[in-house]
Parts: sequence; structure tokens; C-alpha cells
Amino acid sequence: MSGPIIRLFGLIVVLFALLIGWTSRWTVFEASSLNNNQLNRRTLIDEQRIKRGQIIADDGTVLARSVPASGQIWTRFYPTRSLFAQPVGYAIVEFGRSAGLERSRGPELRGLQTGLGSVFGQLGGSQRVGDDVDTTLDPKAQQVATAQLQSASQIGSPKGSVVALNPRTGAVLVMAALPSYDDNRPDATGPTTSTFNRSTQAGYPPGSTFKVLTAVAAIDSGKFTPSSTVNGNSPVTISGVPLSNDGNQSFGTIDLTTALTFSVNTVWAQVAETVGRQTMTDYMRRFGFYSKPPLDYPPDELNASRPYAPNGRPYAPGSPNEDIGRIGIGQGGLQVTPLQMAMVASAVANNGKLMVPHLTSRVVDQDGRTVQTIKPSTYAQVMKPSTAQAVGQMMTHVVQEGTGTAAALTGITVAGKTGTASVGVAGANVTQPWFIAFAPVQNPQVAIAVTVERTQGGFGGTVAAPIAKAVMQTLLAEGK
Repeated sequence: MSGPIIRLFGLIVVLFALLIGWTSRWTVFEASSLNNNQLNRRTLIDEQRIKRGQIIADDGTVLARSVPASGQIWTRFYPTRSLFAQPVGYAIVEFGRSAGLERSRGPELRGLQTGLGSVFGQLGGSQRVGDDVDTTLDPKAQQVATAQLQSASQIGSPKGSVVALNPRTGAVLVMAALPSYDDNRPDATGPTTSTFNRSTQAGYPPGSTFKVLTAVAAIDSGKFTPSSTVNGNSPVTISGVPLSNDGNQSFGTIDLTTALTFSVNTVWAQVAETVGRQTMTDYMRRFGFYSKPPLDYPPDELNASRPYAPNGRPYAPGSPNEDIGRIGIGQGGLQVTPLQMAMVASAVANNGKLMVPHLTSRVVDQDGRTVQTIKPSTYAQVMKPSTAQAVGQMMTHVVQEGTGTAAALTGITVAGKTGTASVGVAGANVTQPWFIAFAPVQNPQVAIAVTVERTQGGFGGTVAAPIAKAVMQTLLAEGK
């Protein structure tokens, strides 16, 4: 065979290989990416002909389903409307818009095939069928949380969040955020309507609930014990600026258990400074601060909890410009999500092991076969089990005799921590009450974070703690 013929043959082979590779890119290797692209009009048209799978609560309540519309297409319907709108989200197929679980679990809900199966499915003309997504969400507790948030608001429309987790598994039992919206009408606007999920997207000063993390860092690092003593007089100078206790009350020399029980700012700011910026930053990272939480939820609907400078820019982790003493008491520009603070409580509850939070329990096809099970997975071993037990016992004193007595449950030991952050204009007495907790202490089944946005002088112990009590009581009564 002559040289020119061989070269021509080789060129044809190369061109054929390029053709195969280019077509396979979109039909095989990157088919999922192409199908998920919201700018792909072909995909949007095809999607309207797909009966998406249902989204289902843990008791079988249907949270989202497809209903037939004119023109042989399907549209989405949400029977619980605003109750689960924030975690479930919405899917407006004709406009290529989606949010919440509808987006993060979109491939499963659409029955999206990948690899060679998608090629053969297209060639055979078979129609994709969406899989059902079973969630960990509890309707009864969600209803209680929502009703409690609505009644707790004091300034304007109700705003706030409740997040409850199973500390052993990371399952999200409750994710209630107000204002909510009717996910059948996500474009509706008004003062009591918002698609912004305060549980995962808002940044709030956590107030004294953050002292739990400071206590973990202090004890786990070996620099303090629950019985270590620190002077709790008021005021003290922190980062060159006076810091006072609530009501400028002085406590004298007290141990850390007492300081947590009565939420003594001056003690915990000094503890944070002694522990040091780098160690505090290390423990914050272990709890998940500085990163978006690993929730099965759209990344752009998740916010990282971290300190911010006065100009609104985030501090780099361990920045020398941070006021670590005030960060140690939940001030100093620290901004957190309710989900993050529920994760803090969860790690203490679970012997120091922080589990990955998740909204989905399993994915089931239309034949009833489980095609995916979300198994518990560890995010980090945040602290030693002995530290978790010590801090948990310190938190029980908060509920038994300190600032969190309104969260006490009959016959059940609760560990908790209150927080009350001042927000807005100085002197206006507008506050952000918080409460984090877990129960029962001996065998934790629920970890919770509650915050109410903008109250007139409300405290964590009087506003947020009763909400946590009602939700925990509901979950524990159901055996969660």
C-alpha cells in the first residue's frame, strides 16, 4: 500500500475518532450536565412531558407531586403549600427555574439516566419516569415550629427559624423558616412572603449560644476544665475595649459551669482569649464554620457561618484583626445560620461526632424499589467524647437552674444554651433571641436551634427556649 493511501486512511480514522468522541461527549459522558443546564430549551420542553417523582415527608405526607396539564404535559403541585416551601422548594419547568430539594434532587425526580443507558433509552424512544424522594422531615413538628415562630414575633411580620436534627444520623427533622411562601406561587410578593430560607441562608449574630463552642475549645484543648475558675467581674477590657455582663453584674471568681449557667460574658471572653485565636479557629473549622454546610441542598442556597469585618467583608480564618474575645461570646462580627448552630448542638449530643446533615432518606423508583439510601456519614470528630459529655453536663445546668429553665421537659433531661444578641440601632433594645439544645441528655435523639428575628427586648430564655421546648416535646413524643 502506497504512502499517500496510508496517510489518507490514517486521516479518515482520526476524523472518525474525533466525530465519535465529540458526539459521545454530549450523549454519554456529559449527558447529565447538558440535561441539567437550565438554558437548554430542548431539555425544558422534554421535562414538561416527564411525570416527576414525588417528594414525601417521613410519615408519608406528599410534599410535592406532578399533576396533568393541557397539551400532554405535567405541572408541579405542592399540597402543604407554605409549610414545607423552604426545604422543598419549587420547580417551574417552563421557565427553567427551581429551588430547594426540587433542584438538588432534580436528577432523581426526573428519572435522569446517565451513561450508555441514556443513549439506548433515547434510541428506543422510552419515556423517563421520575423517582420518588423520601425525606426526613416531620410534618407534626414542622407545624409546631411554624406556629410557635408566628406567635413569637413582636416587630413586624414573623421572622425566624427552627432547625432540628437527629444527632446520631444527621437527619433534618425540622426546617422551618419565616417568612415562607406558597411554592405553588413562588413569584408572589408581599411583606409576609419570601423565598429566602433563613435556616440556611441568613447570617445572624449567635449571641451566647456560641459559648458552647468556646467551652468545647477550652476543655478539649486541655487549657480548662468545667471546674476551672475565672474572675467574672464587670466590666473587663477585651481587645482594648470594655466589655460588660448583662446589667453590668459582677460575679467575682466563678467556675466555668457557673459561668455557662448564668451566661457570664466577661468570663467567656477571657477564656476565648486564653485559648487563643488559632485554637478557636481550629475548633470552628471542625464544627463546619468557614464552609457551606454539606447539606443535600443547592449550594447557592447555603451560607457559610463566619466572622465579618465592620466593612462587611469576611475575615480570613484566624485573621489577626478578629476580636477573638468577643467572637468567643458570639459577637465580634460573627454571623451564623440556624443550621450551623443546630450542628453545634448535635456534635455535643453525639459524643463529639458531627454527622453530615441530610434532608433525603432514600430514593425509590416507580416499581417501589429503593435505588438509593442516604446512610449516616461523619463530617468530623469535633472533640473527644469526654469533652462532649462534660460540656453536655454544663448545658444541663443552664436548663435546670440558669437562663434556659423555660425549655425544661418533665421527666426528660435537656441540655441547652440561651443567647440574646443586640441588633440594629444601639439603644433601641431590639434583640435576636436564640436557644440551642439537645435531649434526652442520656440518649440524645433531637438537637435543635431556634432564633427569632428582631424582638423588642426579648431574651433567648423567654422567647426562643419555649419554642425549642414545644418542638422537642413533639419530636420525642413521636419517638424521634
